[in-house]
Amino acid sequence: MEFKKHNQFKLVSKYQPAGDQPRAIAQLLEGIAQGKKDQVLLGATGTGKTFTMANIIANQNRQTLVLAHNKTLAMQIYYELKEFFPENRVEYFVSNFDFFQPEAYLPSKDLYIDKDARQNIELDMMRLSAMNALMTRNDTIVVASVASIYAAQDPAVYSKSFFELNVGQKLSKKELLMFFVKTGYTRNDIENAPGTFSVKGDVIKIVPGWTANIMFRISMFGEEIEMIDVLDTLTGSYIDRTRTITIFPAQAYVTPEDKLKQACENIRKEMVQRVNEFTEQGLLLEAQRLEQRTKYDLESLEEFGFCSGIENYSAQLDFREKGQTPYSLINYFQDNFLTIIDESHMMIPQVRGMYNTDRSRKETLVKYGFRLPSALDNRPLNFEEFTNLLNTTIYTSATPGEYETELTKGEVVEQIIRPTGLLDPVIEIRPSQGQIEDIIEQISIRKQSNERVFITTLTIRMSEDLTSYLQERGIKVAYLHSELKTLERSEILNDLRKGVYDAVVGVNLLREGLDLPEVSLVCILDADKQGFLRNTRSLIQTTGRAARNANGLVIFYADSISKAMQETIEETSRRRQIQHQYNLDHNITPKTIIKSIGETMLTEKARQNINELNKVKGTKNKKLAIQKVIDGLRKEMLQAAKDLDFETAATLRDTIIELEGQKNF
Repeated sequence: MEFKKHNQFKLVSKYQPAGDQPRAIAQLLEGIAQGKKDQVLLGATGTGKTFTMANIIANQNRQTLVLAHNKTLAMQIYYELKEFFPENRVEYFVSNFDFFQPEAYLPSKDLYIDKDARQNIELDMMRLSAMNALMTRNDTIVVASVASIYAAQDPAVYSKSFFELNVGQKLSKKELLMFFVKTGYTRNDIENAPGTFSVKGDVIKIVPGWTANIMFRISMFGEEIEMIDVLDTLTGSYIDRTRTITIFPAQAYVTPEDKLKQACENIRKEMVQRVNEFTEQGLLLEAQRLEQRTKYDLESLEEFGFCSGIENYSAQLDFREKGQTPYSLINYFQDNFLTIIDESHMMIPQVRGMYNTDRSRKETLVKYGFRLPSALDNRPLNFEEFTNLLNTTIYTSATPGEYETELTKGEVVEQIIRPTGLLDPVIEIRPSQGQIEDIIEQISIRKQSNERVFITTLTIRMSEDLTSYLQERGIKVAYLHSELKTLERSEILNDLRKGVYDAVVGVNLLREGLDLPEVSLVCILDADKQGFLRNTRSLIQTTGRAARNANGLVIFYADSISKAMQETIEETSRRRQIQHQYNLDHNITPKTIIKSIGETMLTEKARQNINELNKVKGTKNKKLAIQKVIDGLRKEMLQAAKDLDFETAATLRDTIIELEGQKNF
């Protein structure tokens, strides 16, 4: 399999830039040409920010990092960009764990919490694929979460773990197998799992660590490679014959044997020094704990080149000095790469908070002898290190944050116009006195038009009480809260769309998956109160929940007009005017988005299978039944993703995670 370093990005789309996309694209490209390091794209919901970014990427032809603040959003952007760039490499890099509870120690309770994780082999393969693509191809886009700022292996060391095999190449079978072992592959003559190889006579089969779909069959004749075939991993059927393949490492951490030996010696020296410190201070329990654990890890490292929690020794394995900036995924990009930070008002604070959160937890582990001091250097980048690695950066958001706004001195590129013609909703202010009776009346009015209502409160208690009161008044209403499982949450939202409920009450209705076209009214109680859920940014985002309906209306229930309310009203009115003028100029009549209700629902068969699990008796039978349902859901998820139905794919993924939890615990 040949890799070309200088492929061109090729944007494939049946659409041309429309609305104010052409102007936004031109302004951003002009800014890049002028050498602007940072730019902000203020893109309203539904204006096609991803398509704009795709045009920028195609024009610049640089490796591109796209950052998103959660897996669901990252998944959506990933599939959209794959659709736009089918001939190029679009990769997905998020945490390789479906569930992850970090190692921690609570001194007040003398409670040690071991790392608890369920590794997702598909995510692991995608991470490796992203790293490999960045090392070999210019036309690579990586859509990543905050996982991209966590410690990774030195890319220079990782790149030396690649090796090419060619037909006619002379080497012994023993040499070839040693190459495989040194790059993290393990022998498995029974199962064709990613990261394994098998040997039968002069035929060697290897399944790359970055894919489960294909494997290579290498046929030897004496000490010469005679043929290289590409086979289907599942069926073993022939796909293609090639003259050259590149074998990438099977793991993200691959340390050469000579360096591993030295690293283990350095770890041992640090252990002895730290144990002596504990002993001198009379902390014998901590000394014993650290020595026992570290010796166990060293035995595993020296024997297999790997150990549980190997990331805690990353500083030693990379021979980094104390406090030195760790390598991360960002170091795998070429020097002139482009960065796009989506929903920057969420992503930037998330990056800022990672370092201190991780540091606090690790310091406790080190203090009580659970980890060596060098484990502190297995960490995410701090914010300064992160920004120093960035080159040309575009921040995109409907509500840009203070950091990126100050960075660009308030200069933003706007993308306000929706090609659909839909306007931002009208905002009205009504007094809090009599607000519940007014809400009941509004629900009745919307019901007559077959439309729905969102009601957001400031506290959980108020949401619960309001839901109960509305139910007593005969209103079909549900309470949406954080403790609901994904399946339950999905059912409530789809029942809302179908008319089983007329309204949904919640505290935070800013989460993904709540953009429902049937919702034409958003009621915000205590709109004038101060706090995160009532600041300008949150009010604009919440207001956007009514922007998919042509009759969109938002009611602020308040006794005064706060600064945040005034700013939200002014900004929403400004955007409405821009869209309205565009509609007049182009003779567009706004129409509510039409979306099949079945698109965001689990199939009837899937729901029945999940409900049947409660009837299964016995632990073993239960696990088998759960696994059967998971296998079915995973097929549906992959199909939904293939169909670009991101909300369904995200719902199915979250349901699978919950079922995995039931199976394992």
